[in-house]
Amino acid sequence: MSDHTVSDSMLGRFVNELEESFIALILGLMTIITFINVVLRYGFNTGLIWGLEMTSILFAWLVLFGVSYAVKTTANLGVDAVTNLVPPAGRRIMALFAGVVCIAYACLLMKGAWDYWANFANLPQTTGRWFPTGFEDMTRTSYRSWYEMIDTPMPSWLRWIEPLINQGDAYEKIPRFIPYVILPFGAALLLFRFIQATVRIWKGSSDSLIVSHEAEDAVEDVAHMNKD
Repeated sequence: MSDHTVSDSMLGRFVNELEESFIALILGLMTIITFINVVLRYGFNTGLIWGLEMTSILFAWLVLFGVSYAVKTTANLGVDAVTNLVPPAGRRIMALFAGVVCIAYACLLMKGAWDYWANFANLPQTTGRWFPTGFEDMTRTSYRSWYEMIDTPMPSWLRWIEPLINQGDAYEKIPRFIPYVILPFGAALLLFRFIQATVRIWKGSSDSLIVSHEAEDAVEDVAHMNKD
């Protein structure tokens, strides 16, 4: 096995662990926050003011992590009525074409995600209409790092970012660039997964980007159990 293959394998395992760990952590945090809010509301007639906003943020993170993870596990729903009509060679060509289209889409998505997030992180947006051709010149009026969330308070352990990104001004709420960072990060993960899936098709270890027929096969395997 070549060093390049080993590197790809190590990178793939790292991304797998990252996605699975974050998905589990986000689900756990959403459950805990929601449970505490329910207990406070019905037991003590109070609640976490920032609970709903934080749960919404976590749900958005969960969706964006889940999108790339679904590509990795080939869990995307799709219609294969046309591809099943062509021979395996034609099916592989169509799958490769779909993979290239998905990679181009992920590149566009990543550009848009970066440009949106950079506006809140004191970073330059990209130039170019479709694909990045460089970075814009930043001016003092371009800074948007002072935008904050509505309810979620600023934790004390994050105060170190204030002199770095907000000219030393204190935040009352969490700055928006922190929860919004999932946009370019999630787009980068999606791009990585589409490239990974397309390479699998090219190497012949997979023939589709959409969900397989494992569920149908499982139903057929246990169908005899329902017979008299």
